[in-house]
Amino acid sequence: MSTPTTTHIVGYSEQAWGHARPMINLFARFVKLRPVTVTFLTTNAFYDRATKELSRSFESDDKELAKRVRVISTGNAEFMALTSGDESFKTAWKSLISEEELVCAQTGTRFAPLPKPKAIIIDFFAIEPFRAIRALSGHSVKIYSWVPGQTYPILYLFGPKHLGGRGDVNALIEEEVRQTGRDYNDVANELTFKPFGEIVRLPGMVPMYDHEYYPQDFPMPGTLGDIFPHVYNTLEVSDGLMMITPNSYEPEAVAAAKGWFAQTGRPAYAVGPLLPSASKEAADANEKKQSSEGGQIQEFLDATLKTSGPKSLLYISFGSIFWPVNKPENVWAVLDVVMELNIPFIMSHASPFAGPIPDEIKEKVKAYGKGILSPWTPQQLILDHPTTGWFIAHGGHNGVTEAISAGVPQILWPFGGDQPLNAVQIADQLQVGYELLEVRTGHGLKPIYRTGYTPKGTVDAIKAEVRDVLQKAFGEDGAKKRAKLAELQKALNGEWEEGGSSRSDALAFLDSL
Repeated sequence: MSTPTTTHIVGYSEQAWGHARPMINLFARFVKLRPVTVTFLTTNAFYDRATKELSRSFESDDKELAKRVRVISTGNAEFMALTSGDESFKTAWKSLISEEELVCAQTGTRFAPLPKPKAIIIDFFAIEPFRAIRALSGHSVKIYSWVPGQTYPILYLFGPKHLGGRGDVNALIEEEVRQTGRDYNDVANELTFKPFGEIVRLPGMVPMYDHEYYPQDFPMPGTLGDIFPHVYNTLEVSDGLMMITPNSYEPEAVAAAKGWFAQTGRPAYAVGPLLPSASKEAADANEKKQSSEGGQIQEFLDATLKTSGPKSLLYISFGSIFWPVNKPENVWAVLDVVMELNIPFIMSHASPFAGPIPDEIKEKVKAYGKGILSPWTPQQLILDHPTTGWFIAHGGHNGVTEAISAGVPQILWPFGGDQPLNAVQIADQLQVGYELLEVRTGHGLKPIYRTGYTPKGTVDAIKAEVRDVLQKAFGEDGAKKRAKLAELQKALNGEWEEGGSSRSDALAFLDSL
């Protein structure tokens, strides 16, 4: 298939898989909807994973179509150091707007020049790259801020005050520095990551104490203090907003974000869920290749289905970054209860903060005989398997939407970012899952506004809560939540169908260029 392309779009995400993966799937959908070519800029560390993820959206006879998404590495970037790839991006951007060829730093492949991009969709954490685009190309290329998470926390952390947001935090920091002479970074970290005892009120979300946005004592990267204060201003001057959320999941938040941008005549698009768009068989086969234990996990799932039946397995994952760093014993306490209740399980420990699993735990799981500990799992394959019943997760937006799309209810253990509000949305507002409270640490061991309860955070309290939640989940109460989830699953999976809101928003974006 060789349809001439007329529009060139660029994409750039920070080096976090939860930011990059949905962007790749969106671009695969773009080239199927309209005759466009997309250049996706990534890093050496993510190149292989990105190309494999892209392959999950195309059938074997779609090779020409797949070529319209060009995956190009700009070089090495330090993990979790969000500013380390800024200079290499700037160099690539100069080539793109000068209509010069690009060379992939990972493979050495030379990519022919394309017409100057009409637009770039760029991670809202990429502050310096955003500034470089404006400095080098002015307003000749439209910049759309990429929001790789739930919309509710974006309204609070980076939104205007009339929507319950914090507004221009950078202005507050600069004023404090001017009055006190303190170091900017010290003030930035204080005003950005420390709660002040305020009550946060967002459209369509239950009121919460600000400390509930930080339920775990987790070491956030130092570079975030250089980035978070500037996101509000970047959003204010971008040409539009691209949200990975489905409208059916958080309609009030999507409406608020669209209204915010509409005040200045700018569009905001909600385009979730961003899952692979090839057939399930093709998508699962290519995802399995991303895990060295993919074959073993497939065999384990099939065997569990035979021995324990449908919806019997518990899947546990905190994504590619998060882990209870200061309290790893909390994870082992949960596993003790899972094995006590004779529940088969798969646990992913992909986070670099997880470290090696203690030999004692490995031996315990081996003796149990119904569990797998894996450093990287084919998550969607697991969620789609008929033996998977429940998902203990951190509540990152990709995992949340993947689980809803697969019809697998969740038990959430949030750390930060969008996770605490996803937990409230799932457990309290939609009532299609549960939230674990006793696993909280740090600021999380303060009162919960909506109930007044203060978690104890002890191992005994964790075991008691997990035992209670799992018995409910695999019982009558869990069956009711699963039935309720089925309604949301249908709505969410319809977003990209003909007439669906995500498909309509994507087409509106493409046709505006």
